[in-house]
Amino acid sequence: MKPWRRRFMLASLLLASVCVVAADSRSDAARTRLMKDIAHDFVATARMTGVREMSPAVAEAMAGVPRHRFVPAGGQAAAYANRPLTIGHGQTISQPFIVALMTELAGVSPGDRVLEVGTGSGYQAAVLAALGARVYTVEIIEPLGRHAAALLAELGYEDVEVRIGDGNAGWPEAAPFDAIVVTAGGDLPEALVEQLAVGGRLVIPLDAARGEQELTLIEKHADGSVTQRDVLPVRFVPLVGGGD
Repeated sequence: MKPWRRRFMLASLLLASVCVVAADSRSDAARTRLMKDIAHDFVATARMTGVREMSPAVAEAMAGVPRHRFVPAGGQAAAYANRPLTIGHGQTISQPFIVALMTELAGVSPGDRVLEVGTGSGYQAAVLAALGARVYTVEIIEPLGRHAAALLAELGYEDVEVRIGDGNAGWPEAAPFDAIVVTAGGDLPEALVEQLAVGGRLVIPLDAARGEQELTLIEKHADGSVTQRDVLPVRFVPLVGGGD
């Protein structure tokens, strides 16, 4: 190989390495800003939610899951912005603060069995799995479900199982669940309450008056009764299925 060609190849490799390092640095800085934004939102909404800050476990999970991998190519520049982004098929990847809040409200611990209704991009499932949960997630839109399943497997989230189907029915054969997280708004599916374990928590955006939604925490008690608490006004895509 001629010396000039060798020098050109080495220079090209060096430039590529510099570009990768620069991209990684930008990504790290964006993640740091996002975590600060999420922390600010917890403080700002604490009077309503009752949750002032992220637990160390949830903070670690949120910081560790690569959100840019769950965002379509056209949205990469905003991957670490604290806002929802479209993922196609009329669906969105939720605002990171809302993902963190729902995860905190679900009270997930390592080894828990968690049901997610509305896989979407797979981002919320990845955060739940990063906490050490065994995650069962249902997506009614087949292309989204297939893509999420492949991506989660590629990224090494082995404790996530994806099903294409109607999430209103839950996942009966895997029940009961220590936590259930619903990432679409509507009425409360009775099947999900039935599949919630005693002491379990269900986090769901429920339809409220005047077309609004309220993020709601539902807990099941030893006598089989349930209590629910309104947490925060939210806006999610509609929960489809259940005969819709």
